[in-house]
Amino acid sequence: MKIALVAHDNRKGDLIQWVLHNAEVLVEHDLSGTGTTIALVKKNLEEKTGRGIQVKQLKSGPLGGDQELGAKIANDKIDLLIFFWDPMAAQPHDPDVKALLRLAVLYNIPTACNRSTADFMISSPLFSDKNYHRIVKDYTEYINRNV
Repeated sequence: MKIALVAHDNRKGDLIQWVLHNAEVLVEHDLSGTGTTIALVKKNLEEKTGRGIQVKQLKSGPLGGDQELGAKIANDKIDLLIFFWDPMAAQPHDPDVKALLRLAVLYNIPTACNRSTADFMISSPLFSDKNYHRIVKDYTEYINRNV
């Protein structure tokens, strides 16, 4: 599974704790994420597991990482989004964050914005079901109507 990991500054610690708690499961998947978050994920996973971990590090969110991740979603390169965002802090790149979350909904990407939801997702039988295929709405009619 292709899993994207993202966290705002005040939530990075929470995400790292969640990742370490689920390290044995996560290391078996293709991990990517934005800037500092994925660098911290990689460092902590390597320390916990004692092995090198392959991750795809995108740019920092405010420097275009959210948009890079949105492009990966639009091109079917992400199966699951874990995005611990901070509802209590204004973000200078808030339009990018909203666009990323919009694309996740548009392409029916399972998305967790907090630890409880991430726990439910990773413990779901569907998480390891290789036969599960998410349904993506066909927007052909919408596109043709607006041409």
